[in-house]
Amino acid sequence: MNFTFVWLLLIIILFFSLYFNMKKRQQSAVRGFKSALTSICFYLIAIINIVAYFFNFLGIISWFLTVCLILLGAYFTKYLSPQKRVNN
Repeated sequence: MNFTFVWLLLIIILFFSLYFNMKKRQQSAVRGFKSALTSICFYLIAIINIVAYFFNFLGIISWFLTVCLILLGAYFTKYLSPQKRVNN
């Protein structure tokens, strides 16, 4: 399989995932910027690593940014609204 096709497919899936994430937030009436920061951090990790791969920047800077974004994403999970349990 051609690597260009695989990377193009990955980018398309990334944008579809972003679109569906935004639609789900709108449907569930979740508002606020802080609750979206976890998703934003994880999407930025994907974008940074794709760009780093294409421009051969796979080094300490991309690793540092990835680790920082993982830590930020983990920190901002406290602003996510808890799931509502449905008892049967």
